[in-house]
Amino acid sequence: MRKPKRNLRFRPSVKLSDTHRSRLRSWRDRLLLQENLNFLVTNRLPRLLATRLMGRFSRIRNRYVVKASLAAWRLFTDLDLSDARHSRFGSLHECFTRELRPGSRPIEAAGDVLVSPCDGIIGEAGEVRGLGVFQAKGFPYSLADLFGSAAAAAPFEDGCYVTLRLTSDMYHRFHAPDDATVEHVTYISGDTWNVNPIALRRVERLFCRNERAVLRMRLRAGYPVALVAVAAILVASIRLHFLDVLLHLRWNGPNEIPCDHPVGRGQELGWFEHGSTIIMFAPRGFKLCPGIATGCRVRMGQRLLQVPPKSADCQGTTTRA
Repeated sequence: MRKPKRNLRFRPSVKLSDTHRSRLRSWRDRLLLQENLNFLVTNRLPRLLATRLMGRFSRIRNRYVVKASLAAWRLFTDLDLSDARHSRFGSLHECFTRELRPGSRPIEAAGDVLVSPCDGIIGEAGEVRGLGVFQAKGFPYSLADLFGSAAAAAPFEDGCYVTLRLTSDMYHRFHAPDDATVEHVTYISGDTWNVNPIALRRVERLFCRNERAVLRMRLRAGYPVALVAVAAILVASIRLHFLDVLLHLRWNGPNEIPCDHPVGRGQELGWFEHGSTIIMFAPRGFKLCPGIATGCRVRMGQRLLQVPPKSADCQGTTTRA
């Protein structure tokens, strides 16, 4: 007698109990804390090739591939899509670059602060010493190297900075910290080192080596502010709404792009393809808001930097109206 055929329908998700999910996360965390293994796995592979392959894979429009990928992604991160604007995604790329439901990120209204341009974990933050800052303790780098020239970095000498790291499971779009005009974009192609804390403690001048876009803007009150979007492994594409190009590893230029694009506080500027780092710079006189310190998690729209009083001396600025 012929045996009945088995049901071979694809089951994209497996229901895990809270106990099993907790055990998987515990195993994941122990694995990620093995510093040598973490650095080896995330950096000692062909980074540029892996990044390009990931870009192609993420755009595959197949529901089974998407469901299986999201299930695997959840095993290694705390991916939470509860605040996503859409509940279904045609590709992994659509999930990476997802929009949020309206109202899910309230924007701080106080006029004496700049808000966080993105969700992120605070890395190094504080005062710029001359034109020098730190990516990690004992690992300094120069703003001139990061921005591409000393002239571009000059307005932020002795200023203030905050490093915001976006993990792969976070919301990947970034926004304007205040009412401003984007005046210039400098795109610098480069490597794709991982930007996690382990790599930042091992690779000197990492931010100055990786692909990045420097957005220089002028606040309505006259202060210069810069956002440096640093790409990383698997994340070497940056989309800016006000430029009709996708900045990526094969972009041949021009790398100096003059702009005159007004934006409002909280307005979306662009996104990463996966997740990386935003470094925000302000001139002398700006300070970190209370509670902003290394290791803190912030959301886009929360207060981040305090604007100096009208009488303060801010290099290269006019007084705040």
